[in-house]
Amino acid sequence: MRRFRPNTDRRGEHGAAMVEFAIILPLLIIVVFGIIEFGRAYNTKITLTHAAREGVREYVLSQSSADAQTVAENAAVGLDIAQLTFSTPAACNSGNVGSPSTVRLEYPFQLAIPFFSSSPMTLIGEGTMRCGG
Repeated sequence: MRRFRPNTDRRGEHGAAMVEFAIILPLLIIVVFGIIEFGRAYNTKITLTHAAREGVREYVLSQSSADAQTVAENAAVGLDIAQLTFSTPAACNSGNVGSPSTVRLEYPFQLAIPFFSSSPMTLIGEGTMRCGG
């Protein structure tokens, strides 16, 4: 009966897996953090769009830019309100009922990916509704 013996003649390959892992690890980390950061950016963009829609809705109904800004800031849950830029929409009056009014929100966003430095980008959310509801 023969006995199975593992191949022990591979002396030059000790640690090869460790070296391969060390080469691949930074790339894997970058990909994982890239996916996470894209998710954060997309979530921020959706939040901005939602807040802009709520703000413009309040504006076309109440005709008050201050109320619209307050509603938009309250709808921007999870964002730093001090960094949020609110653009005042065009006036809705009896002469332009049915014309569109737009609220635009801008928010600075910084990606945090290891081994990469990135400059801040501005994410924009817009909401448009017709004047008069």
